[in-house]
Amino acid sequence: MLQLTIANFRKGSYVLVEGRADSNRFFIIQSGHVTCYKENDPTAQTMLGPGDFVGVIACMSGHIEYENAVAATDVVAIAVRKEQYPELIEKNTPVAMKIIRTFATRMREVNDSLTRLTLKSATVQSPEQLFTNAKYYEANAKIQLALYTYYQYLKVVPTGENAEFAKKRIAVFSKKGMPPYLEPTADAIRNYTKDNMIFSESQNGNDMFIIQTGQIKITKVVEGNEVTLAILKKGDFFGEMALLENKPRSANAICFEDCTLMVVNRTNFNQMVTTQPQMIARLTHTLAERLWSMSRQLENAKIQEPEHKMIDMLALQLDKQHFACVRGSNYKFEFNQYELLNMCGIPQELQAIAINQFLKDPLVRIQDNKIFAPDCEELSKQAAFYRKQKAR
Repeated sequence: MLQLTIANFRKGSYVLVEGRADSNRFFIIQSGHVTCYKENDPTAQTMLGPGDFVGVIACMSGHIEYENAVAATDVVAIAVRKEQYPELIEKNTPVAMKIIRTFATRMREVNDSLTRLTLKSATVQSPEQLFTNAKYYEANAKIQLALYTYYQYLKVVPTGENAEFAKKRIAVFSKKGMPPYLEPTADAIRNYTKDNMIFSESQNGNDMFIIQTGQIKITKVVEGNEVTLAILKKGDFFGEMALLENKPRSANAICFEDCTLMVVNRTNFNQMVTTQPQMIARLTHTLAERLWSMSRQLENAKIQEPEHKMIDMLALQLDKQHFACVRGSNYKFEFNQYELLNMCGIPQELQAIAINQFLKDPLVRIQDNKIFAPDCEELSKQAAFYRKQKAR
């Protein structure tokens, strides 16, 4: 039987403390208001009230608290332990859906902020972004990606100003074969080969995907740069934001290697919410993990020195994997220095200098064309120092 407890906080008291580890519960505000802010940016505050949630991200992701929460008034809240969440979903589906939709909205906001900071540009949600992406992939000899994106552009803007150009490019490129799944199907399982696109930024769609095998790369193209936002692995979800918000895709999803994907459409998702609380709990965990990572990546985007940004991005990858950065620990990453540049969104004109400085740092070396950190504890400390520097 689900037994939740009531927590009372007096005005001015801390509900959550930034940096605290091992958070195993979150709060649903019943009455009163809570102010949330980060230590490095106390002016950027969020006010939460009755029906809102506090501490879900750290609780469900297992990471440290990433912001402070202070009672702006006397507050009464319901405390929910992490292990109680599946039962809460089963007995109160609307609560779970509100948490998930709140995460989706917040992720889109953070994604927009990341785009502005990383690529010095606002997020574009326009069918013409599909054409821009297609031109980028064609210019970089990624013909299958260009073909897929030209095709999706024509679906959305069949009589647009660039429609005739797109038709001609499709006619040329299709002679070498068409990409898979240009049109949605009823298949519950899809198989893709490496370097094929699952969906493109600004494309319409309402399917979510669960990786059964392989890896997926999530990217954005803005002003002639492609930035890798994440590398997803077996068991990860992606594409949920379009499903939850019924808006165009906010990024590209590309096969980093051969992949098998499970497809979840809106009908299947609604059934999952009511019949599979463990699956929804897993989705909440995934969204919390992703939102924590994106919020942490926002801090990285504010670091000015490119080589410092690269060191901090490595620390972020270790944090995402909950890797224990203790004395004597080392780690070999699954990417090289050039892929790391893309993850950081470093402009092309700064990349040569950034790599040169990065490779001089004793905290890293290259092994078998992959980045190796011989002392993860020291790397983590140095990254924390760089983040603190940027806050001054």
